Parts: sequence; structure tokens; C-alpha cells
Amino acid sequence: MVDMMREIERKYETTDDGAAAGGLPELAGVAGIAQVRGQGVVTLDATYYDTPGQRLAADGITLRRRTGGDDAGWHLKLPVGPDVRDEIRAPLSDALPTRLAGLVRSRVRGTGLVPLVHLLSERHVGHLVDGDGTLLAELSADRVTARRLAPAPGDPVSWTEVEVELAEGGDPALLDTLEPHLTGAGLRRADLPSKLARALAETEPDRGGRKAGKKPGKPGQKTGKKKAAKKAPAKDATAGDIVLDYARRQITAIVTLDPAVRLDTHDSVHRMRVATRRLRSAFRSYRKVLDRTVTDPIGAELKWLAAELGIDRDREVLTARIGERLSEVPVELRLGPVAARLKVWSHARRTGSRDRLIGVLDGERYLALLGTLDALLADPPLRQAAGRPAAEVIRKAVLRDYERLADRLEPVLDAPSGPERDIVLHEARKDAKRARYAAEVARPALGPPAKAFAGLMTEVQELLGDHQDSVVAREALRELAIQAHAAGESTFTVGLLYGREEALAAARERELPGLWAEVSRREHRAALEP
Repeated sequence: MVDMMREIERKYETTDDGAAAGGLPELAGVAGIAQVRGQGVVTLDATYYDTPGQRLAADGITLRRRTGGDDAGWHLKLPVGPDVRDEIRAPLSDALPTRLAGLVRSRVRGTGLVPLVHLLSERHVGHLVDGDGTLLAELSADRVTARRLAPAPGDPVSWTEVEVELAEGGDPALLDTLEPHLTGAGLRRADLPSKLARALAETEPDRGGRKAGKKPGKPGQKTGKKKAAKKAPAKDATAGDIVLDYARRQITAIVTLDPAVRLDTHDSVHRMRVATRRLRSAFRSYRKVLDRTVTDPIGAELKWLAAELGIDRDREVLTARIGERLSEVPVELRLGPVAARLKVWSHARRTGSRDRLIGVLDGERYLALLGTLDALLADPPLRQAAGRPAAEVIRKAVLRDYERLADRLEPVLDAPSGPERDIVLHEARKDAKRARYAAEVARPALGPPAKAFAGLMTEVQELLGDHQDSVVAREALRELAIQAHAAGESTFTVGLLYGREEALAAARERELPGLWAEVSRREHRAALEP
């Protein structure tokens, strides 16, 4: 069993290294705080775990086993934003709980976890409460002693820090209000986001003249093992720089979203699926930049992963579409148990996807794919065009994808409706998406024209996507009608929904020539030219 909570806090350092943690800053009377209720002193004993290469720390993730206090156990903290982390807790045990092991698997993969740092904290705690006694935040002052355990035991270092953590549902504005009072009490915002980050920085072996135990640098200065953020490509970037930067961002998204998918966070499956599609599309559009003999097999694995991610997603979207259409039908026209029939139909098509999907994310094939993506970034299969100026190469790729879409779409603009035309429009939707993603890659090289062109491709994609959704919805409604008829139920309402979907598809088909005429205007393509 695990518990998850969102942690919103700020950390402060004392300006005097020798200051004791025996006193809490006086905040009564500030920002609606009526009282600071002392909660006594507790000793917290924590061991932090990571890979030997510190993959978790590089991404701002902490994994610890802690005793002491009222939340003893295993704690995994995932960064969300400045001052915000999601904390997942599991009961105290000798071994890392399976659920937490899964949440770090996209980083750890086949590498074992080792004890990295030991932290011993003497914590003085106070509750900030309002006039009604409602808890607003917890204020704590810690005297921390840290000792590095790997790659070899090191000498301990100590420091004092103060934390303010909002109570559940608390207003983040409170942190801003308290800050000047805390800095006025001799504190300063911590340079590093966690105790682990500071421990690593202060116990890191001498690098570039900085001795272990020396205080971290000023705010903004890079310290410790944390991975430096990748800068956006420069204006004089090559085509290889642009494409690899885009690929890197999609790979980062896949790895970062892995824990969110496991936790069933809203929209995480969809976002991870989009990242796989964007990456695969970039490989296909920029074959002049990246060697397809390397990227094609990776693209096939990305297609497999996207399919696994979409197994139940497509069913859920379709069910929601039909349900929404049903809600628009007046009550007097809803004949028969249509909603119940839809629920039964949808449930029958469930694949047990949660268990299946977790199995995929735990499987060797997926982990091998992540390793292959790492290898691609470490040793990219660049072709000769990768070294050329970005705009020259990127522009041609975008226009090539546009021409591919035009060649498929234009011959059927005036063709009669029917299954054959539906198939072509569905393929054209895929081409529009590919052209859109190619233009997204191009934005750092081509600027606003690429952004505008991506917007046009999005309009085409969405219109054709709505058309295809209607095709799929009508197939589902036909199945529902057959099942309802066999059960002796009225099929009137299902037929009504079918007719509305048919009318919607016809409307989209009527809109398409006008939209395409706008998209294919010469000035849109000319904007991409030098």
C-alpha cells in the first residue's frame, strides 16, 4: 500500500553556519497566523538510495528509507515545479516496496540501487495555525548531519535549515507572504531544492578546486551532480542540432511521464503516447538528418509502445463521445436503456489495460527501448545533411511533408462520400499530423512561419480527426443497434445518434475544401522560404 500527497514547501538556510536549530522564527501575527504551536523535537534517520551514476538525483528525484517522526517508511519524491513535489509513501520495510521500485524503473532500469547518503536530522517543529486553530503550514528547523556512503564513505558535514510546508489545500501565496519575515530573521532561500542535493554538493570529491564540505554557491550556480539543463539550439545551429534537441525533449517526456502513467495521473497516458508519436514522426520526416537504418527499427518499437498506450484510451474516448452525444438528445427521444447498453458495450471491450500496461512498462522490451533511446542521444546516427545550416535542411523536410499531404488529399476533395474516401481521409489525417510535427521541429530554425504553418496543419488534422471519429462512432453505434435489437430493445435513439454522426461527418467534408484552399495558399508556403 502506498499513499501520495503533494508537498509544497520552501527551504531556507541560516546565514550563520554555527547557528543551532533550537529556535523557530517568530511568525505569530503574520499573514493570519494566530499562533505557532510547538510540537517538540524529533530525530529523523534517513538513508537515500540511487544508482551508482545518480540517475535519480540528476532528475531531482529522491528515494529514502526513514525512521523517526510520524511518517516513518519509504518516501519517493518526484519534482512537479518550483517548491512543489509529489511524495509517495510506503510502509517501513527492509526492502524497497515493489510499487516504489516500479515508479523509478524508467530511470533505474537494470541498474541496482545503492545507499548513497545518510542524513541524521534533529527537527524542531511548529504548527502555524489561524484564529480558529486551523493548520496553515508546518514550520521546522533542522540541524542536519550528512555523510556520503557511495562510492566510498566520506566525512560528515553539517548545516542548519528551515522549512515551511503548506498544510493540505493551503494557499501557496502564504509562502510569498512569509518570505520577507523569514529573511528578516536571518535566513536566506536555500540554493538547492533538497537535503540530498545539498549533501551531494557538500560531500562531492574535489572537482575544479572546490573542496568537499565547502558551502554551495550562490543562487543559480550549478553545484553537485545535478544534470545541467539542455540549452535551446543557437541561431547558427545545424540541422542535426535542431532535430536532436527535439528528439531529446520527446525522450525526456517519455521517461518523465512513466511514473505518472503508473500512478494513473490524469492525461498522462495520452501525453506519453503523443511523445512517442512525435519522436517517431521526427525520425520519418528528418531521414536526411538521422540514418533511417538506425531510426526505423526504433520507430517500429515506438509504434508498438504507442499502440500499447492506446489500447483502452481509444475505447474511453469513443465511449465519452457517444455518451456526450446521448446527453444532447432530449429526454423524450431517449427510448430504451441506451446509456446502460453503452456501458455494457464499453465494458466488454476493456482489456484489463491497467495491469497490461504496467506489465509493458515493467517488461524487458520497453526497458530495452529506453536504453536504445539513450544510446541514440549518446551517439546519434547523423548523416551528412546534419552538419548543414538548419534552416536549409529543415525547410525542405517540412515542405516535403506538406506535399505528401497534398498529393493524398487533393484528388479526393470532390470525390463522393463513402468507405473508400473515408480511408483516404483517415490517411490524410496522419499525413497532416506528420507535417504538423515536422513544423514543430522547425520552430527554432524558422521561427514564427513554422509556428503558423504548424497551426494550419493542426486545423487540418483536427477536422479530419473529427471526421474519422465520426466514422468509428458510427461503426460502434451499428454494433449497439444490433445488440439492442437482439435484446428486444428500441433502437430508435441509437439510430438517431447514428444519423447525427453521419450529418457531422458530412459537415466536415463540406468544410474541408475551403480549409484546404486556405492552407494551400502560396503565401503560407512562401513564408517558409528564405
